[in-house]
Amino acid sequence: MGIYLNPDSSKFEEAVNSDIYIDKTGLLAYTNSVLHTMQKYICVSRPRRFGKSIAANMLTAYYSCGCNSKELFSEFEIAKNSEFERYLNRYNTISVNMLEFLSRSKDIYELIHRFKALIIRELKAEFPQMDYFDDTDLAQCMQDIYAQKKQSFVIIIDEWDCIFREYKEDKEAQEKYLDFLRDLLKDKSYIHLAYMTGILPIKKYGTHSALNMFDEFSMINPGPLARYVGFTEEEVRELCDQYHMDLTEIRSWYDGYSFEKNLSVYSPRSVVSCMRFGRIGNYWNQTETFEALRIYIDMNFDGLKDDVLSMIAGKEIPVNIGSFVNDMSTFHTEDDVLTLLIHLGYASYDYDSKTVKIPNEEVRAEYVNSVSSSDWGEVSCALKNSAETLEAIWQNRPDQVAEGIRQAHFETSHIQYNDENALSYTISLALYAARNFYTVHRELAGGKGFADLVFIPRKKFREKPALVVELKWNKNARGAIAQIKNKEYCRALEEYQGNLLLVGVNYDTKTKEHECIIEKDSK
Repeated sequence: MGIYLNPDSSKFEEAVNSDIYIDKTGLLAYTNSVLHTMQKYICVSRPRRFGKSIAANMLTAYYSCGCNSKELFSEFEIAKNSEFERYLNRYNTISVNMLEFLSRSKDIYELIHRFKALIIRELKAEFPQMDYFDDTDLAQCMQDIYAQKKQSFVIIIDEWDCIFREYKEDKEAQEKYLDFLRDLLKDKSYIHLAYMTGILPIKKYGTHSALNMFDEFSMINPGPLARYVGFTEEEVRELCDQYHMDLTEIRSWYDGYSFEKNLSVYSPRSVVSCMRFGRIGNYWNQTETFEALRIYIDMNFDGLKDDVLSMIAGKEIPVNIGSFVNDMSTFHTEDDVLTLLIHLGYASYDYDSKTVKIPNEEVRAEYVNSVSSSDWGEVSCALKNSAETLEAIWQNRPDQVAEGIRQAHFETSHIQYNDENALSYTISLALYAARNFYTVHRELAGGKGFADLVFIPRKKFREKPALVVELKWNKNARGAIAQIKNKEYCRALEEYQGNLLLVGVNYDTKTKEHECIIEKDSK
């Protein structure tokens, strides 16, 4: 038993012993199915705090012959599988966190040297009687062991992509690293499974295809591994029952990563924190700062800022993911930036519609923080002042509301401010702070039609008035109020009778002015 070669199961035990552990051992059924096949190379990319390291530690505990983990897994899904014991603790397993080597190396050359030297040291201790051709060559040492002992290896690499995050601009270092991994892993008979995990998919280098043998399972194409990194709806529902939390609110705050076949995945770290502390809030900023996001959304690509604002307001944006080269520095278009944001967890990708959106309220708050602290003109002011704009509705100050909407107004060459739909996105920005108190509905059915925007108080804020907002274009706000009444939009909100505000908004394209009227429901 070593540090890197055939480690024990202690790291996975820590996860299992924690307040909340969700059984993801079904992943092992997949990895078992590809052992010693052409599909034995697996690369899983997910955002920070999505359970990647826990999954890597789980694989280590299962395959490593340096421990006996039958009892550890006995209560989990994999124990019911007919192949459970066939592969359990049967492999020489090399398990490393590449970030550890990076933090102790001054450059890529020292990192590779340290990696090789430490693994070779443990190989020689485990197999002291071997006839090594060159005991400084890691790949050759492993080949010698396999040839003489017929013992194969499972390789597990966590944070495999940290080089591309640390050496963003150093293409030589990146290629050197990829070539090292290729030499260690590709076409090697001693490899029965190679599992890598990180934030980024494998770097594309044109004709340089160092690791093209890997099957990649990413936020864009998670394939059959979608449910094993991140929490599913069913898993979160059970946690909500256990911890007495409201599933609807949890879904709004932490869900939104949509995969194939209607599978929706929640941010695991945020859900766990929410359950443990009994409070819905922003836990994302404990792992990433909004400054990291601001770097990317402040890039001066044509249309990027406007698309970001549209996403904050709730719109889905078309994206072409094909040109992204899977690093953090090579950007040719806004599509490349948006694709990176998908991999970082700041955007959710819909495979069918080929669009991106902000997945949930937690992440949306990070965008608002970034825009509010950036020089985005009056839109930044509108977001900063959105709480005051909301307060102005509550206190029936329509002129102040109209001013808040004006600040949030943005117009571009590709998103024309020319209809009620565009106006609704502007109002969503102006009233961003309302998301702290309300669930926001667009085109909500009620009475004889659909109300443009309806704000329903969250359970914790039942004392707040419900809001029905109707929008007009080149007409008048009074007509908007009349439509709410005539079409009986409030019929579906009878429980809020006596605590319901009607808000009419009109935009005049000639005067470029917004008009607002606020009335209390008289019924």
